[in-house]
Amino acid sequence: MKHVKGFSSSLLILFSLLFIASSCSDDDDDSNLPSDGMAKVTVRLVDAPGDYEKVNVDIQDVMINRTDESEGGWESLTDVNTGVYDLLELTGGASVLLAENDLATGELEQIRLVLGDQNSLVIDAEEVPLTTPSAQQSGLKIDLDDTELEDGFTYEIVLDFDADKSVVKAGESSQYILKPVINASWKVNSGQITGVVNPSEFQTIASVITKDNDTISSFTNENGIYVLYGVPAGSYQVSLQPETDSGYRLTSVSDVVVENGQITDVGTTDLEVALEGGSISGSILNADAEVVVSVVVSDETLSTTIGEDGTFTLEGVPAGTYTVTLTPAEGSAFAQVEITDVVVTDNEATALGEITLQ
Repeated sequence: MKHVKGFSSSLLILFSLLFIASSCSDDDDDSNLPSDGMAKVTVRLVDAPGDYEKVNVDIQDVMINRTDESEGGWESLTDVNTGVYDLLELTGGASVLLAENDLATGELEQIRLVLGDQNSLVIDAEEVPLTTPSAQQSGLKIDLDDTELEDGFTYEIVLDFDADKSVVKAGESSQYILKPVINASWKVNSGQITGVVNPSEFQTIASVITKDNDTISSFTNENGIYVLYGVPAGSYQVSLQPETDSGYRLTSVSDVVVENGQITDVGTTDLEVALEGGSISGSILNADAEVVVSVVVSDETLSTTIGEDGTFTLEGVPAGTYTVTLTPAEGSAFAQVEITDVVVTDNEATALGEITLQ
């Protein structure tokens, strides 16, 4: 698999710009995940401090080019957050989101930032226009080396704008020129999880919950294969929920580690057969006690005896609420015990814990 190679280059830019800030993600909202067959790309700008009160830049468009041609092949990103931004507000981890788009997979060669004419500087409470050379009106072109977008991954381009180095005073005049210095870097900030569910005659939903409490999910295909896209790096439990009438129950795969830019293959998971009813278990602490454990289900008594270690399990108890009776052997010094309001759930084990007979 080919991954995006991280790059960093100091770019002297006859251009102003500002980018992006926070990655938004709503609970139960998959809008932050790439669409099928696409990659998701966000463009962000952060700023190094400057010796000014404000450095305002007017962003009007963000364009990309999938070719290495300097003039042809340009297209605007959709829903660009245009406007005037103060770069000095983008320090200390702050940023502003200019664009977040699903893009077709493949090479991404260049990005172009198009400025408006509302660029300015504030010094001693006075706003001073920032001159933008006419050559910049069509936008600054930045090469993006070795950027290969792949299906199902999310990528982030970060532009670190050095406001202090980007504002140049024109000689002894009161005029200031904007010549931005930007450090650009690419990174892939998600991975994928894939696996196979057996049997595959019915659909199963595979899902994980991220640290932001978002759920990422996918159905299996006709071969039982599932792929979870856009999963942030971390350790996960993959939940596999079959169709309710399949005869199988929820099965989980724990400790699934995801790394950014990597596909984690968990292999084949055999689903667990759904059992009717649940179980009741516990442990009698009295040494050498002989006890019968029983519950009454619709006028029928289900019972078992405790083992040599004092443990017991009643299997196949229908879902419901019961009284569990612990009956010591005849002639025993121990009294019968009744444990009320014991709730049993299908495919679940109800543990009564340790019990001491009196």
